[in-house]
Amino acid sequence: MERALQRLTLIHTNDIHSHFEMMSPVAAEIAKLKAIAGDEPVLVMDIGDHMDRFSIETEGTMGQANIDMINLTGYDAVTIGNNEGLTFSREILSALYAGIQCPVVCCNILESTTGEPPGWMKRHAILEKGGIRIGVTGATAAFASFYSLLGWDALDPEKALREQCELLAPQVDLLIILSHLGLPADQRLAENLKGVHAILGGHTHHMLETPQIINGTAVCGAGKFGRYVGRLIFERASAGNPFVLASGQCFPVDPSLTEDVIFPAAALHLQHGREVLNETVAMTDRELVLDTQGESPFGNLLAQAVRRYTGAPVSIVNSGQLLESLPAGNITAGILHALCPSPINACVVQLKGEDIRKALEQSLTEEYRTKAIFGYGFRGKVLGSLAVDGLKILYDPRVMPYDNGIAVFVAGEPLEDDAIYSVGTLDMFTFRTGYESIANGTEPLYLLPHFLRDLLRMELQRPGSLEESESLRWENRSV
Repeated sequence: MERALQRLTLIHTNDIHSHFEMMSPVAAEIAKLKAIAGDEPVLVMDIGDHMDRFSIETEGTMGQANIDMINLTGYDAVTIGNNEGLTFSREILSALYAGIQCPVVCCNILESTTGEPPGWMKRHAILEKGGIRIGVTGATAAFASFYSLLGWDALDPEKALREQCELLAPQVDLLIILSHLGLPADQRLAENLKGVHAILGGHTHHMLETPQIINGTAVCGAGKFGRYVGRLIFERASAGNPFVLASGQCFPVDPSLTEDVIFPAAALHLQHGREVLNETVAMTDRELVLDTQGESPFGNLLAQAVRRYTGAPVSIVNSGQLLESLPAGNITAGILHALCPSPINACVVQLKGEDIRKALEQSLTEEYRTKAIFGYGFRGKVLGSLAVDGLKILYDPRVMPYDNGIAVFVAGEPLEDDAIYSVGTLDMFTFRTGYESIANGTEPLYLLPHFLRDLLRMELQRPGSLEESESLRWENRSV
């Protein structure tokens, strides 16, 4: 005899960002919520940015550690975030997701060569639990210019999702979107798409204690770094009746919780990651000091690395990309990863002299040097001063900020405010974060897939680079 009341529990996580120390507690919290559901059907979803190459486990295993955690936790469907899609090559992603034990759903990322999703990704999935058919589709933030460099076409998320929702709605009892698009986009989707029961969100790290209900759609988000797990419970009186949301909330995860399988597996991946990153990449005969509040050799080395890699006559980077001084002696891949963990790429922009000057003037102010930056791939602590190569700056700290206190020279000639210069810099700046005037640059050319630590590795292996890093670019005229 058919049971009258039918109930389905959805459990969701997002933006864990390779916080492996929280993966065992998250798995334990999920197990608790599953136990509460008893023999009623449960689906567990992740909404992307599970991976982040700042972590030793992810970097040392090229993401395999994350796939193992997903499999062992027992997820039923996941989507990708920008940290999966933009920080690994297509070949690495293909190898990684070949071993995942649940569908990867994302409808707005296609291979440029075929116009189809890769073999490991589906535009949607129809899952069946306890006689209930659940349609799941997903989308990720469409950084089209970046994705195109890696061989992907990033489609408009709303248009792609609408097509999938219209296809799925007649076939399923519940329709769920996994959205790595951010809360504002999720709110628009709820307003514009019909028949969607829940939008499980991520990307903007929003934590909604209870879902926002917009046009009958539950808009959700469970924060970041595995600190919360979200749960929705849908009910219907009997088969054939529509499902309605009975409850929705986020539960804080107790960091002291452990799960018997995940905990030792995470420890093994940490050990393996450390072993892989123990590879020697350079030997140095001196320490390169870092000063994020002024000029220093390690900051200069990073500027040199970007200038050499981009081929631009001038480079401008922020010293806050680096976390500590570079020691003398044996330099391993792990040391460079620890000192420069951000998954940030170099780029070339065409920048007016006045915009270069403004950024350099800002670099002399404590306001900019100590500014905290979040997101955009940045994994440092503060923005830091600007380090340059190909420029010479004369400055007088006694002059009030922005009062023409600097003289700037390019290849020995005075910087012309109206002239256009080709500048090697960082993709982060093009999002108008940090030194905002750099974002006024035109014709951005993004250089993927190498991160800044890869460029440092190349520069450390170049003869004479250490000596060059000790030559001053900023000259204090008051001394």
